[in-house]
Amino acid sequence: MDEGTKGKKTIFIGGIGDDVDETVIYEHFAPFGDIIEVQLPPAPANPSKPTEFKHRGFAFVTYSSPTDAQDAIDNMDLNELRGRVLKVNQAKPMKSLQPPDGNRAIWESEEWLQQHAKPLAQSGGVQGRTAQRASSAEAGEQANDEEPEAMEE
Repeated sequence: MDEGTKGKKTIFIGGIGDDVDETVIYEHFAPFGDIIEVQLPPAPANPSKPTEFKHRGFAFVTYSSPTDAQDAIDNMDLNELRGRVLKVNQAKPMKSLQPPDGNRAIWESEEWLQQHAKPLAQSGGVQGRTAQRASSAEAGEQANDEEPEAMEE
């Protein structure tokens, strides 16, 4: 399935209560068209209550056609479901917060280091300043060695 058309068929439903499950969502949104999938993302589990299922307060419904999805948006946005006002709109693709390599700092990749990192002597760090002082001291000594010859003339 083309990702562009899938996005037009999927709707976001926000503001759902804790007592709502996938069945309730299905029952309330089925009149607008053929539903392919209902997703109710789970909330992080509570270790003290492992049998309790909680969702994050929103759901996604994927319809078989974009027209059905638009009908559901038009009819259910700002309507009430079990005492809560729903916000229904077109689902947007999820933005990735993590870099493609996972949870790694960008400077851990060799490509980034080769492109952006300076050699240690040029970096301005402690070792760089020490190397700079040493090279400037040598340059000063060489200049002092050359000055007497220049004055003799």
